[in-house]
Amino acid sequence: MQKIEYYLDCSSPWTYLSFRGILDLNKKKDFKIIWKPILVGGIFNSINPSVYENRKNPVKEKLEYSQKDLQDWANLRKIDINWPKIFPINSVKAMRGAFYFINNGKIETYLEDVFHAYWTEGIDISDDTILSKIALNNGAEEKDFLEFIATQDVKEQLISNTQELMDRGGFGSPTFFINDKDMYFGNDRIQLIEEII
Repeated sequence: MQKIEYYLDCSSPWTYLSFRGILDLNKKKDFKIIWKPILVGGIFNSINPSVYENRKNPVKEKLEYSQKDLQDWANLRKIDINWPKIFPINSVKAMRGAFYFINNGKIETYLEDVFHAYWTEGIDISDDTILSKIALNNGAEEKDFLEFIATQDVKEQLISNTQELMDRGGFGSPTFFINDKDMYFGNDRIQLIEEII
């Protein structure tokens, strides 16, 4: 069976779109998703600081088109995206939490709940209470979950995934690799991925 490695951070709306897209594709094609939570802010700080410059000094026409493009894709993916008041969000705990559900099942529903909470409802997913509620809804014990995301091993795993993506030539979220070496970046590359597999 082919595998697709999926590097993702829930702080990106385009990653929410890609999440729905790759799950839809997985219903049509036979492949295994290898979930790779990352911190995209760490990548921007290390190798892609132009993202911050673009936010400070956006090109008006490009920004307007990007907002339209985002909504067009959201309509296609059947996602209601409402730009949150808190942006960017500190997603570190939410992404550490992803490892809990990779290990214990329900990674897809956990991520859907995190994405929906932030990108549809505008909820602060960096808050322990909010994140605990999402974890509880997916069958976790609150104490176990909070202890898990605070462990050094999990912290290092998230850092390691982030560094691994940069070492492989990646520069943001979402990034996909097909069969180890073939890299694709962005929600709109899922059609290409479908053709390849």
